[in-house]
Amino acid sequence: MMEDYPRNLQEFNARFSSDEDCREYLCQLRWPEGFRCPRCGCRESAPVRITLLRCHECRYQVSVTAGTIFQDTHIPLQLWFQAMWWMTTQKNGASALGLQRILGLKRYETGWTMLHRLRRAMVRPGRDLLSGRVEVDECYVGGPEEDLPGRLNLDKTLVVVAVQEDGPGIGRIRMRQISDASSASLIPFIEDSVAPGSVVHTDDWLGYSSLKGKSFSHQITYLKGKPEAASELLPRVHLVISLLKRWLMGTHQGAVSHKHLDYYLDEFTFRFNRRRSRSRGKLFFRLAQQAVAIDPVTRHQIVHPETEESSRKTQPLGVW
Repeated sequence: MMEDYPRNLQEFNARFSSDEDCREYLCQLRWPEGFRCPRCGCRESAPVRITLLRCHECRYQVSVTAGTIFQDTHIPLQLWFQAMWWMTTQKNGASALGLQRILGLKRYETGWTMLHRLRRAMVRPGRDLLSGRVEVDECYVGGPEEDLPGRLNLDKTLVVVAVQEDGPGIGRIRMRQISDASSASLIPFIEDSVAPGSVVHTDDWLGYSSLKGKSFSHQITYLKGKPEAASELLPRVHLVISLLKRWLMGTHQGAVSHKHLDYYLDEFTFRFNRRRSRSRGKLFFRLAQQAVAIDPVTRHQIVHPETEESSRKTQPLGVW
C-alpha cells in the first residue's frame, strides 16, 4: 500500500468525518492488495450491513476490526482515529487525562485503556536490529533517589538502553525493563537488539563481560580513575536516558507503575526513532498500520499485564 495519510489536521478532519470513512481506511491497511478471506483465501466479498464483509465462496463473515486492537470496542472508530492522531502529533506524548479532555470522554479509565491499547501497536514485529557501533548502559527510573547508589538502588526499576551511533549523533534505540544487571539479563537484550558483527560499547560492569566470545566486538570504557563523567564517556546512551526520565516526569508526572513501564518505553522509542519524520501524519499512518496487524488485547490484560504471554518479556522494546 502507498503511504496514504493526512498531512495536517484539516486534511484529517476532512478524510475521517465518519466511522464509515475510518472503516474504509482500515480495510485499505489490512488488505492493501484487496480483500482476502481469512478462512478460504477468496478475494471476492460483499458487504453485510455496515460493519461486515461476506466471502463470496465460503460465505464467512468478517469484520475489518476483528483480530485487531479495535476488536470488540464500543468506542466509535472516529474517536479511535482522533486518539491516534492526537497521540502521534503531540511532541511530548499523550496522557490519559489529556486524551479524556480532548475527546470529551466521560471517564478517565476509557482514555487510559485506549492509550494502552495503542501503545501495544507501537512495536513492529520483524524490525531491523541495531548495527554498526552501539552504546549500551542501564539506568534506574521511578521513585526518589535514596542512599543506595547506582546499580544497588533496589527501590527503582532497572531499564537497559541500546543506542546506535550515527556519526557524532544518535540513530535508532532499543529499551527493555530488566530484573537486575546480571549477564543473564543484559546479554539476551543485546543479542535480541543488536546485529551480529556490530561493535557494542559499554562500561566495565561485570554484567557485560560475557559478551566476550559472542558475535560482537566489545569495546569497554573503564570509568574508574577517569576525570570524565560516565555521561561524557558514553554520551549518546546517557543523553537518551536523560530524555527518557524527563519525558516520564514531564508527560506522566512520574506516575508510571513498574508493571506498565514496558509499554511507556515502547511509546518513547516509537516517537524517538521517528523524530526526524517530516510529517507527523506519517506517525499516524504507522500506528494505524500496526494497529490492524497485532492481536486484540482485553482490558483485563491491560490492567494485569502479567497475564499476557510471557514471551512479551523476551522481545526488545522499540521500533524503527
